[in-house]
Amino acid sequence: MYRFLLTPRWWGINLFVVLAIPFCVFMGTWQLGRFEDRVQSHEQAEKQPDPSTRAAKPLDELLPVDKVTSGRPAVATGTYADQFLVPGRELDERRGFYVLSLLRTDGGKALPVVRGWLPGTAGSVPVPAAPQGEVTVTGDLQASENIHSDGVDTRGGLPAGQLGMISAASLVNLVDYDVYDAWVTLPEAEAGGTGGAMKPVPAAAPQGSGLDLKAFQNLGYTGEWFVFAGFVLFMWFRLVRREAEAVRDVALGLVPAGEEADADASVAGAEAVPAPETTKAAQGS
Repeated sequence: MYRFLLTPRWWGINLFVVLAIPFCVFMGTWQLGRFEDRVQSHEQAEKQPDPSTRAAKPLDELLPVDKVTSGRPAVATGTYADQFLVPGRELDERRGFYVLSLLRTDGGKALPVVRGWLPGTAGSVPVPAAPQGEVTVTGDLQASENIHSDGVDTRGGLPAGQLGMISAASLVNLVDYDVYDAWVTLPEAEAGGTGGAMKPVPAAAPQGSGLDLKAFQNLGYTGEWFVFAGFVLFMWFRLVRREAEAVRDVALGLVPAGEEADADASVAGAEAVPAPETTKAAQGS
């Protein structure tokens, strides 16, 4: 009855099932591992002291930015050069913009410094001027933003002097000097009152160190892949049962006349019931 499993059509179905189930299990296990890694990173981050409370170090000693150095106070000395506004940034549930100034260090490279946040629309609100002369800043170190960072504007078409993403890749097209692949945010208003109207921007936790939406997406994908594996196996058993019933019905002559041609191709491999004309011819010979 189950000889139809050896037909070419069923060889293709069986091969698909044999490949699909391990693939679904592998992908589900991989997504589960991603979720467990995020949980572990979150637990490790909670055990670590607040990065902003640790001693400040020179900028070059903390680069490149990773989960350990992100949020650490970094010290850099230089003079402020170009300034940009970063629109569409929220603080305390209010919409506003960052004031970003580039600090050109002695080595020639510039460090993006978020001097603070202002409410309102970028370009329509007066911005305090950056301090003149050589200054030493101490700010919480942050990794360059990407398209997945909160508040990033990737639509383009911003007015001159505005920036949608704080990253070296974005700034390198706007200035004629090298830029660090990192930035700092000042934890306090600038001394002297020049930035007193601005609010400090808190440092963000490094990506992948918390139980964010992506972590629970990994968990959801885990369940989906295992459900797919079960669905493939369920459909295979259902098709086998349906095919076996069709073969049995043909063998018992239960299929109405004229419908044999509509049966699945695998039924042709079953033992055919002799037709009455054939039987009579055999008896007369």
